[in-house]
Amino acid sequence: FVHVSAIGASKESRSKYQQSKFLGEERALNNFENTVIIRPSIVEGSESLLSNLFAKLSSFFPILPVPKMNTYRIQPLMVNDCAKAIVSAIGIKDNSKAIYELGGNKVYTFGEYVELILKIIRKKRMVVDMPMPLAKLQSSILSVLPFKPILSRDQCTILESKDNVVSGGQLTFKDLNIKPANIETEMEKWLWRYRSGGEF
Repeated sequence: FVHVSAIGASKESRSKYQQSKFLGEERALNNFENTVIIRPSIVEGSESLLSNLFAKLSSFFPILPVPKMNTYRIQPLMVNDCAKAIVSAIGIKDNSKAIYELGGNKVYTFGEYVELILKIIRKKRMVVDMPMPLAKLQSSILSVLPFKPILSRDQCTILESKDNVVSGGQLTFKDLNIKPANIETEMEKWLWRYRSGGEF
């Protein structure tokens, strides 16, 4: 049984999302004899919320506020690589209770990642650090309005915790003989549609 969780899953986390991921791992391990846990960082693909969100925002706003832009780190990976890891883990014998932390080929700060998205879509926008109190305020206000906040209150809590990167204390892509794809090259395959001139 393969359970897909997330990096940061923890019983002690203040984030309800990360707590729920830990509880899911716990129940999977307790209810299935042969369980493998997959903990990916940010999973990217053509329908990804993160990259598409900031690409869309850049079409409407000259300034993009990003909380913890210079300090919070992520290690995005492609959804296809995550799927490959699941298939590979199934084929390995005697790996019950193994935990795999999956991260892409490069670590970015949150701000660097937004800058990368802008580079791919060929748009110049000012990326500024949003103070966390302001990020929490917008999430609280928009949560009671018919608008989806850029970041939820719980996501703000996650940004205040540990980085979303491979810890080094668990198995990784390397143990599955998988080389993660170049995230920058892959994102061009869908983000081009946000360019002013289209693909070319």
